[in-house]
Amino acid sequence: MAFKAFTQTHVYERQEAPKEKDRSSIECLECYDRNVYIGTKYATVQHLILPSNTNGELSSGKSKTREGRARKLGSSNPIVQLRVVPLFNHLLVLWDRSVTALNMFSLEPVPTLKKIQHTSLFEVCDSLLTAQAGCVQMVTSSSRRKVIRIHVVGVDRWEVVKEIPLLQDPAALAVDGTSLCVATCNRYLLCDIETGNIEELFPHSHNRQRVIVTSAGRGEFLLNGPESLGMFVMKTGICQRPPLQWPLEVLAAGVCFPYILTLQPQVLSVYSMLDQQRKQTVSLHGAKGLHPAPDGVLVFTERDIFSLSLVPFEEQIQALVGHDRVEEALLLLDGVQSRCPLDSHKELQKAITCLAGFVHFYQEDFSEARDLFIKGELDPREIIRLYPDMQSCLSEDFHSQLDQVNKSRDLRVLWQEDRDTFHHYLAFLRDFLRVVRGTEQDLKCASEVDCALLRLYTELGDTENLQQLVTFPNECRLDHCVPFLEQHNRLFALGSLYQSQGKQIDAMKTWVKIADGSHKDPSCSDVYGHIVWTLSQMEDRDTVWTFADWTLKRNQEIGVQIFTKRPTDDRLETQDVLVLLEKYPLALVLYLEFLIQDLSSEEERHHNCLALAYVTQTLQEEEEADLRPTRGKLQQLLWESTFYDVSTVYERVKSTTLHTEKAILLGRTGEHSLALQVLVHQAHDLQAAEAYCCRAAQGRDSQFRQALLLTLLQIYLSSEDLASTAVDLLNNNPQVFAAEKVIQLLPDSWSVQLVSKFLVGSVRETFHQRRMARLQKALAQAELMKHKVTWMQASKTKVRLDKEQKCAVCQRELAEPQFACNPLGEVMHTTCTES
Repeated sequence: MAFKAFTQTHVYERQEAPKEKDRSSIECLECYDRNVYIGTKYATVQHLILPSNTNGELSSGKSKTREGRARKLGSSNPIVQLRVVPLFNHLLVLWDRSVTALNMFSLEPVPTLKKIQHTSLFEVCDSLLTAQAGCVQMVTSSSRRKVIRIHVVGVDRWEVVKEIPLLQDPAALAVDGTSLCVATCNRYLLCDIETGNIEELFPHSHNRQRVIVTSAGRGEFLLNGPESLGMFVMKTGICQRPPLQWPLEVLAAGVCFPYILTLQPQVLSVYSMLDQQRKQTVSLHGAKGLHPAPDGVLVFTERDIFSLSLVPFEEQIQALVGHDRVEEALLLLDGVQSRCPLDSHKELQKAITCLAGFVHFYQEDFSEARDLFIKGELDPREIIRLYPDMQSCLSEDFHSQLDQVNKSRDLRVLWQEDRDTFHHYLAFLRDFLRVVRGTEQDLKCASEVDCALLRLYTELGDTENLQQLVTFPNECRLDHCVPFLEQHNRLFALGSLYQSQGKQIDAMKTWVKIADGSHKDPSCSDVYGHIVWTLSQMEDRDTVWTFADWTLKRNQEIGVQIFTKRPTDDRLETQDVLVLLEKYPLALVLYLEFLIQDLSSEEERHHNCLALAYVTQTLQEEEEADLRPTRGKLQQLLWESTFYDVSTVYERVKSTTLHTEKAILLGRTGEHSLALQVLVHQAHDLQAAEAYCCRAAQGRDSQFRQALLLTLLQIYLSSEDLASTAVDLLNNNPQVFAAEKVIQLLPDSWSVQLVSKFLVGSVRETFHQRRMARLQKALAQAELMKHKVTWMQASKTKVRLDKEQKCAVCQRELAEPQFACNPLGEVMHTTCTES
């Protein structure tokens, strides 16, 4: 693979005489800073000092590795493990089933620390080096007993503080904080050092040499699980990462975040913990084991030590991008976020995210591209510049900060040869700009974004969004957008653009041309209605007055809304409006109705004008049937309004055929008899006469209505032709007329049979009223009697007071003649009634 997560360096080669080759074979390593310790097959410990570069990382030249002291512990038996305790400058050596302590630099034995014998494995709890005051913890497994011991190690002493029994002998172990992971011959266990609790994880079928247990940091362990799976197990016993499928014969494994390294006899494989994919392979013939180093890992064979140093993350990411593996670069960048400087990581993340967006963009994966561009805070102009004919939207001072990301697809070629595909790219640009508009990405280029959106909405036929853009505040440049809209006959949108940028006169002139038919724009079906609504909301009053005549001439009923639909706090001067509307009678009526009905005007002139206008329009209705009827409104106004001048209106109608209106006006002056005569003899509308009596009597007592009906009856009786009408009036209203008064008015020639229905109904009503009065009186008397009985019962109740009787409240004796009694008959002091 071209990508390298680690660089390989040969840091040491052990030179020995031919006879000593087998004896000097490297068995184990330990590393602390630049100090490397080798444990050989024949009990020798060798100290190496690796050089460093100026930045503190290990140098790459093997010739620069310096050999320090060496110590031979005995004549045979390999050294199994080496561990350093930097806090005390100790080097702990597991050899010949014993743990021995040496000085890290002189390799002299520490005399105060005796050997810990019968030990098969041990580990130092690195995470507690600074947590404990003057001591660290060490875990050992016994070679004789199935037990794990916990030791406290000091500068000159170590002692066992706890033993944890096991059912099987440990084959490997790793420790992280207070958690211990143990592998036995057929299973993995998790043990808490503090409590001694043991939890079984899962079984395995590996032999002792293939069992792998290593700490992955942050309370996590890496295990060689069943079916050649690398398993990550948290100290809580759960797996938070998916397992890794690695080779069958893995000798050793280690973690160098975010990578897992697996060692086989001839090759080392590097896997990513982020996506579980293999990223690199390194050829290493005869490799035996690996050990963590400050900036990677150390791998050793029998004679050689190789350093695999982690390539800086930024270089790795750039390499992935260079090989068009942008998704992997993004994944790596997100995974190592906590290990990179915040500022550099943020900028790098933006750049890589945008590059990934361009990859998806040219693959027509527009949804993913849009999300990545937004996440990467891409300057919208970087996208706009890719489109033919869109460069004119960009200002001259814009200079792209990105190289051409992908040369494989030129949008200009698509524009010329594949319009359907290019249309999809236009739709993407529209959606992207619409999302970023108004965000921080749009702050530096709001004008370019709005100009581009206007062009896109127009070309894509997106009328709704185009109108929304130009109607609300925007940063469109008129010098760029006006010619474009005119070219595409989008004059309605052009008018809205003028208006949003404060050019009200230009907006109105543009819309008027459409309404008058001088220009055509099918995007708006009701331009006239829009003009009226706009004028009704416009604060520029000069423009309102300029176009008021035009709107009223075209349609008075709709045009008057420029005055009636205005906001409450921005009304035009009423008198000025009335003067203008004198030329437009229908609009005048509607405006006066608005003043009286909606604004509750009480000015006499408004009511007079409306009444006279109704009269004029009503008289026109008699000649022109297509005019809308207003007589009902006139009559309602005359009945309900109290603010018009009756004499003025009466002078206007007295010589007309509006007899009902004349009657109403006469009634308003109290001339009810004359009003009824007009209805009966001039209007010849007997039903209207009776309705007049009911309407005039509203809100008055029954005597007033009776008087009006008696007057109407007299009018009927004064004409022989209306005798039958008089009879009907009596028979239909027996409950209203008093029989004694009616009888006095009836002609002597009328028979009882003629008015028998009225007489029966009147007598029944009289009896009914008398009986109801008696019943009400009886009910009132009964209610009074009930109250009297209640009072008598309360005043005549006896209360027995015995000697030494106690108060029901305070339980003290009643020693005074005054006392009180509650409704339950309990006696108490008068002073206790307040508690």
